Amino acid sequence: EVILDGAGNIYVASCTRSINFPSTAGAFQTTSGGGSQDGVVMKFDPNVTNASFISYLGGNNEDAAYVLSLAPNGNIYVAGGTSSTGNFPGNTAGTIGPANHGGIDGFVSIITNNGSSIVESTYIGTSGTDQVFGLKFDKFGFPYITGQTRGAWPIINAAYSNGGAPQFIAKLLPDLSAYAYSTTFGRSASTPNISITAFLVDNCENVYVSGWGGDISQNNPYQSSGTSAMPITSDAVQSTTDGADFYFFVLKKNAGSQLFGSYYGQSGGFTDHVDGGTSRFDQQGVIYQAVCANCAGGATFPTTPGSWSPNNGASASGGCNLAMIKISFDFAGVDAAPLSSINGVRRDTAGCVPLTVDFIDTVANGIKYYWYFGDGSLPNPSITSVPNISHTFNLPGIYQVMLIAEDSTTCNIRDTAYLHIKAGNLQALLDFNPVKLLPCDSLKFRFDNLSTAPPIRPFTNTSFIWDFGDGSPAIIAGSAPVFHSYTSPGSYNVKLILKDTAYCNAPDTLTKPLSIAPLVVAQFTTPPAGCVPYTAVFKNTSVAGQTFLWNFGDGGTSNATNPTHTYNAPGGYTITLIVIDPNTCNISDTATLSINVFTNPVADYSYAPVPPVENTPITFTNLSSPDAINFKWLFGDGDSLSTASRSTVAHQYNKTGTFNACLVAINAAGCADTLCQPVLTLVAALVDVPNAFTPQSGDVNSKIFVRGFGIVKMRFIIWNRWGQKVFETNDRLIGWDGKFKGVLQPMDVYAYTLDVEFFDGAKTTKKGDITLIR
Repeated sequence: EVILDGAGNIYVASCTRSINFPSTAGAFQTTSGGGSQDGVVMKFDPNVTNASFISYLGGNNEDAAYVLSLAPNGNIYVAGGTSSTGNFPGNTAGTIGPANHGGIDGFVSIITNNGSSIVESTYIGTSGTDQVFGLKFDKFGFPYITGQTRGAWPIINAAYSNGGAPQFIAKLLPDLSAYAYSTTFGRSASTPNISITAFLVDNCENVYVSGWGGDISQNNPYQSSGTSAMPITSDAVQSTTDGADFYFFVLKKNAGSQLFGSYYGQSGGFTDHVDGGTSRFDQQGVIYQAVCANCAGGATFPTTPGSWSPNNGASASGGCNLAMIKISFDFAGVDAAPLSSINGVRRDTAGCVPLTVDFIDTVANGIKYYWYFGDGSLPNPSITSVPNISHTFNLPGIYQVMLIAEDSTTCNIRDTAYLHIKAGNLQALLDFNPVKLLPCDSLKFRFDNLSTAPPIRPFTNTSFIWDFGDGSPAIIAGSAPVFHSYTSPGSYNVKLILKDTAYCNAPDTLTKPLSIAPLVVAQFTTPPAGCVPYTAVFKNTSVAGQTFLWNFGDGGTSNATNPTHTYNAPGGYTITLIVIDPNTCNISDTATLSINVFTNPVADYSYAPVPPVENTPITFTNLSSPDAINFKWLFGDGDSLSTASRSTVAHQYNKTGTFNACLVAINAAGCADTLCQPVLTLVAALVDVPNAFTPQSGDVNSKIFVRGFGIVKMRFIIWNRWGQKVFETNDRLIGWDGKFKGVLQPMDVYAYTLDVEFFDGAKTTKKGDITLIR
C-alpha cells in the first residue's frame, strides 16, 4: 500500500525476500528477521529524491506487510500477516496477542514517524489462518482493522456478527492493548467469502469494506468460497449474485448493525476480480472501485446509462477490461465542500473587483448553510437553506471563505470547509490583430498583440500564451508581434491567453476565428422552401472571408456571418452572398441561391347539431381553403382522424361536455393551418348487448359488441353452456368473432355478464343470452 501525509511525504508497505534490501542507517530494523520473507516499511520525500527511512519488518519466519495508516500523532501503523513465532519486532506483553496463536496470524505494528523505533506490535488471530488486509483510523484516533480468518474469531462488544463468517472487523485501543469491539461478517464458511480490496472508517465511525469472491485459480489454496448467501440489505444496488461478484458491506458505528450490503458484477462468465491496482473509499463513504471485468466475454458487466464506455472494448473475444465503479453510500453525515465559479467557470477563483462569485456546496447534504466571506460584509454569516449563494467582493484582497454545512440529525451535526478568493484591481485588456503576409497565396501570418496594461505593471516577455488553433505547440511571448505559418487552408480559432497572474483577470482568454485560404470562395446553405411567415436560417460555409454582404432578394440585407431573415410574403427569392477577404489572391467571390416561400392554407369547419342532441354523433363539415389537400381531425377527447378527403366526418363523443375540436389543413407545400373550436355534446348513459350475431356473415353482425353511450369502464365476459369462458374484454371497441382459441364455436346459446361504469360515475350490471347463428 502507498499513502501520503499532509506534506506529501510518501509511505509504502510491501514485502521482500532479499537479504540485502537497501535499509537505511538508524531504521528500527536494518537486517532481515531470519525468515524467507520479511515485510518492509519505507518513507520518502514528496519528490522521491530521498528516503527518510527504509526498514525491514519481520521475525524468524515469513512475514508480509500489506497496509499502513497514519495515527493523528504521526505514528505509522502497519498491518499484515506473519508466521513468525519469535523475534517479531516490537511484540511485548500487554498487547492483544503477545504470542502467535498458531500458524499464520495477522499483526499490527506501531512505528515512530521517523522510522527510528518500533513502539509496539501485536499478533492478531486465532488458531487458524488469519491476516489483516485493511487498517484505518477514526476521527478520534482509534485504529480499525479488517481481514480474513479460518479460526473461531472472537466476538467482543458487538451487537452485530455473522457466526462462522471468515471475515472480521475490529476496533482496537490505540496502544493495541485490547479490542474496543470485534466481530465477523459474511456467510459461514471454511474459506474466505471475499478478497478484501478497500476499507474505510467514515466521519460517523461507520465501517466500509469491499471485496470480490469466486475462484480464479483451481490451484489457489486461499481461494474464495464465493459470494452466495452474503447478508444483503433492502436498498442493495444488486441483490443477486452468480457467486463470483463484488460485495460491498457497511457496519454501523460500534458494530451496532448492518447498514448496507450489496453485490455488484456481471451474471455468468469469468469472476469479477482485482489483480492489483488501487480501490478506495473516501471519508464521505464513497467507493472508487477498480474491477478486472468481463474477462471471458459471454456476459455483460453492468454499466450505467451515459457512462463513458458502456461496453467491453478490449477485443471481439471478450478479453479482460478495466471497469470502474463509484457508489455513494450516504452514511457519513453532513459534509461541506464549497466550489466557486465566475460566469459559469469553476475554479478556486481570482478576478477583478467588483468580483461576483457563485458558490456551491458540491456535497449538498446539509439542511442549513453558513457562509462567511471574510470581507466584513453583512450579514455575517449569510445563512441559506440551499447549497448555493452569490457574493460580490468590492475591494482588492485575498479572502478566506468559510462554509459550515449543518444537519442536526446526523452523527457529526456540522462540517466546515474553506476556499480562497483573490480579488484585484490590476487588469489587462486583451486584443490582437492577424495580418496576412505576402505573397497572397501564402499561409503565413503576423499576429500583432494590441493588449494594454496599467502603467505600473507593464507586460513581460512571458505574460502571454499564443494558441494558433491548428494543433501546433503553443508559444509563450510578450507584447511583441509573433509569426505563424499554417500548413493548410481552413478555419482556426486563435487564442491569446493572459498567463501573467499579476493581473487580476488572468487567465483571461481572447479568441478570434481566422479563416485562411489562397482564394476566397463564397458558399452557403439554407432550406429551399418554407411557409409564410418564413424565417430562413443561413449557414455560411465560405472558404476564408473577413466581410460578408448578404442580399436576401426582398430588399433586406445583412453583414452577419450566419444571418437569419424573415420573409412575410410568398414568392421566389434569390439570395446573394458576396465574401471579401483582402488576404486572398482573388479578394472577393459571389454565390447565389434561390428559395420559394409558399402561402398557408386556411383551416375552417362547421359542426352540427347545435345545440347538441342527446346521444347523436357530431357531424363536422370541412370548409378549408381549396389549396388544402390533407387534413387531420383532433376531436378533443383523445380520438383523431387523418384523411385526404374534404368530405364531412362524424364523431360520437362518449360523455357530456365541451371539447376543443381542431382541424389541421395542409397544402401541397407542407404548409399548415389549424382551427380549434369548442364543441358541446350531450350524452345519456345507456348500455345493451344484442341477443344474436352471425360470425360468418362478413357484415356488421359478424361480431358481437357491447353497445351504448357514456361507457368509460367495462368488463364483458361470454360463457358457453359448460361454463367455460370463451371471450373477455375491457374495451367497448373490441367484439367477439365467435371463435375460441382460433376455432369457430358451434351454433348455440351463450351466456354473458357485463359490468359497466359510466362517465358520470354510475355503475350497472347486465346478464343475458347471445345466440350464435351459423
